[in-house]
Amino acid sequence: MTSTNVCIMISIVAYLLLVLGIGVWFSKRNKTTDDFYLGGRKLGPFVTAMSAEASDMSSYLLMGLPGVAFLTGVADAAWTAIGLIIGTYVNWLIVAKRIRRYSTHIGATTIPAFFSERFKDKSRILSIIAAIVIIVFFVPYTASGFAACGKLFNSLFGVDYFTAMVVCAAIIILYTMLGGFLAASTSDFIQSIVMTIALIVVLGYGVVHAGGITNVFENAKSLSGYLSMTATHVEGETQGYGFFTICSTLAWGLGYFGMPHILLRFMAIENVKKLTLSRRVASIWVLISLGVAVLIGIIGRGMVLNGIDLPGTFEKGAVLDKERVLISIAMLISRHSAIAAIIAGVILAGILAATMSTADSQLLAASSSVSQNIIKEKLAKNISEKATMIIARVTLVIIAIVGVILAKNPESNVFKIVSFAWAGFGAAFGPVVLAALFWKRTTKWGALAGMVLGGAMVFIWKFGIAKLGGIFEIYELLPAFIVAAIAIVVVSLLTPAPEKDVIAEFEAVKAMKDED
Repeated sequence: MTSTNVCIMISIVAYLLLVLGIGVWFSKRNKTTDDFYLGGRKLGPFVTAMSAEASDMSSYLLMGLPGVAFLTGVADAAWTAIGLIIGTYVNWLIVAKRIRRYSTHIGATTIPAFFSERFKDKSRILSIIAAIVIIVFFVPYTASGFAACGKLFNSLFGVDYFTAMVVCAAIIILYTMLGGFLAASTSDFIQSIVMTIALIVVLGYGVVHAGGITNVFENAKSLSGYLSMTATHVEGETQGYGFFTICSTLAWGLGYFGMPHILLRFMAIENVKKLTLSRRVASIWVLISLGVAVLIGIIGRGMVLNGIDLPGTFEKGAVLDKERVLISIAMLISRHSAIAAIIAGVILAGILAATMSTADSQLLAASSSVSQNIIKEKLAKNISEKATMIIARVTLVIIAIVGVILAKNPESNVFKIVSFAWAGFGAAFGPVVLAALFWKRTTKWGALAGMVLGGAMVFIWKFGIAKLGGIFEIYELLPAFIVAAIAIVVVSLLTPAPEKDVIAEFEAVKAMKDED
């Protein structure tokens, strides 16, 4: 291993030790499962905001989005970013306070429990189906995060993919199992800072070595369709980017309404009034970080056009791996000096941070669904709090092991898995969450229909209807979300209205003020 690689490794190992330390620090603060899964609802506004966004973005922010911009230009990456920015803001604006109040009022600490308690579902069918949805989509989602960690170390240091993946997974499992929600949220907050540093440093270095920002855009203009919002640059040619494609891409923003790990952050803040500050912090960070990520992709292409070699990314006019843009720039930085190599290590730790911040939250959400909403509610109702905590941790480990098994194939496409899981949650949970919070006429059966049909339509559209091509080649989240919303309305209107106590509870939450 070269001295440069040693310096990079030092930065990454220091970061990994830090997150492990966080897990140990918070391990003694988990007295109950409410503490373990929701931090006792004690999160501050900044941790709430930044941990929510760090757990949301994953490695897509540092690898996927710059890669899309690098390969095809502005349109695809920019419309995706716009959809995510709008979705983030609207979710914080209309959902955050209402679900914090509602979940506290009915005593729900998980999303499946929220559904059952909201509709007074004594059979718990809503929470069980919701738990199954979480397992179906989160376990492979978590596996994709483990895979991204393994690929990072394999490509940087030539370490065996499976070994690297298992070590990273073990670290994520350990600090999450020890510290629970507070450890995951605090580490996610720190990880958002590392990700921000990575973006800023790469942006500055890239602009300088591409000949300045003016030169970057002058070079980009030489590629037909590259800077257009209605066209893309594909293999040297311009391809149209029409209305249906734009709507499909913007639909990424719909996913936010159904993301369990983000909704749990809303539920966990210590005070409803502080969500306003959290919203502002989160929205500004998302706006800036996504904008910078798209710009890094454009700058990377500008560096190539300026005669700079980006190892593993571009060679003799052919794109090798578009998602290595930020990694390649970091490796260029590392060649300047030992200090530069350490800085490069921080940048690469940012990619690791982006992946880990999502994986830890997904592990908690998935394990809570199994231990709280299946085992405790249906199989072992009278177990002690101590036994419940043991089950919670054991469940987390088992789910992680399944994730490791699913991630053993190094050829798996990380971002296709992420895209599919995002659609699954957005369609299965998003319309149900909105209806539960804002439409008092929603019934248990309407919610169930929306959840089942929304999740099913993601599969049907992705693996069936989309194969027809043409206008049907749109992101499966959009049609599935619409189908779920229609199902909720139709079935709710066709079934008996909710009981008076359910309506009264809805009205009570609606009337709540911030000081409540």
